Amino acid sequence: MSRRRPEPDTGSATVWAAGAIASLLVVGALVWALGSAVLTRQRAANAADLAALAAAGHVARGATEACGHAGRIAERMSARLRECRFDEWDALVVVEAPGPGLLAGFGPATARARAGPVDAPATNGRKESN
Repeated sequence: MSRRRPEPDTGSATVWAAGAIASLLVVGALVWALGSAVLTRQRAANAADLAALAAAGHVARGATEACGHAGRIAERMSARLRECRFDEWDALVVVEAPGPGLLAGFGPATARARAGPVDAPATNGRKESN
């Protein structure tokens, strides 16, 4: 009686499965990186908004103290106050938030905001961000 030999397993299914898993990992990493960048950008915008409000709220104490207060607010939100100045009635601030982990090499997210006192004359300034 002769036995038939089974055909050898070439392993192509294993190679295809490994390729599919690697592709899914790459897509997952890209989605994670994009999500982290969006969150960092939003964190910078929020820090800029609050820093501008803090500076405008303390302008009666002087520009130096108002900008110092804005800097402390930005630091508590894990950002850095890059610029703080006053233009007529408005406080103008620029804030940087560093990217997390591997995204730090792409540079910080930057946001600008403007705020003024409620009783000031109306200006044409709006919140700016890049």
